[in-house]
Amino acid sequence: MSIDTLPPLREVIAEHGLAAKKSLGQNFILDLNLTAKIARAAGPLDGVTVLEIGPGPGGLTRALLASGAKRVVAVERDERCLAALADIAAHYPGRLEVIAGDALETDFGSLNLEGPVRIVANLPYNIGTLLLTRWLTPNHWPPFWDKMVLMFQREVADRIVATPDQRDDYGRLAVLCGWRAKAKILFDVPRSAFTPPPKVTSAIVELIPRPEPLPCDQDDLSRVTQAAFGQRRKMLRQSLKPLGIDPALLCAHAGLDPTARAETVPVDGFVALANAWRQARSEMGQKA
Repeated sequence: MSIDTLPPLREVIAEHGLAAKKSLGQNFILDLNLTAKIARAAGPLDGVTVLEIGPGPGGLTRALLASGAKRVVAVERDERCLAALADIAAHYPGRLEVIAGDALETDFGSLNLEGPVRIVANLPYNIGTLLLTRWLTPNHWPPFWDKMVLMFQREVADRIVATPDQRDDYGRLAVLCGWRAKAKILFDVPRSAFTPPPKVTSAIVELIPRPEPLPCDQDDLSRVTQAAFGQRRKMLRQSLKPLGIDPALLCAHAGLDPTARAETVPVDGFVALANAWRQARSEMGQKA
């Protein structure tokens, strides 16, 4: 498949010496059919600014631009990739901005991203979950993005979308994602699609922000889920003890059975627990 007149990705990688680095979590997708499929998963891109993390040699970048994205802002840590991305920028004048730097140190709020904004990325495996958590926990909500289409290892994707019906995968990440977004797995990506092939299957996950999540302080929710899932096989009346408030009292205020285990409590149950914990601390004169 040819999406533009730029050279095939294998030639780009050879020309610029872009062998994937394990230390950077790099696994390049060279199949332009697949990158085009990922770009289509982001929906119509006319008038949309896309934020991409870790573009590498630019396979997905090219697909996003060819699909009509008004602008792509790509954050790339690997300086070896900058020349290849500059060639793409020249081919799509005024539509690609490359930021040389570490995504974990990037202030996305300062990038002047004009909406609507979508985050579409084959995230480096070693920072994917951390970036997702940051994008789900900004100080202000709704966030700057209206959709995320992200690639993760399949086991991480399962943890993102899990419910109490998938108890082995359901945990703190699922509660956070379920509280603030609607998440679903769109499709799998086989190991053979990458160079070099990773050890596991990957998956594309779509996340759409909930305009009005259930009211809750995110730090309280984090502490409550940390306690509950820290001893996930124990009943709440035992696992919630580190919170310093009688677990039976918290469960009563949250409408939960104190003999239940964390893996059976839905997202709204954890929100209720977090709010009950805050209220109890307030009544006891503890710091809220």
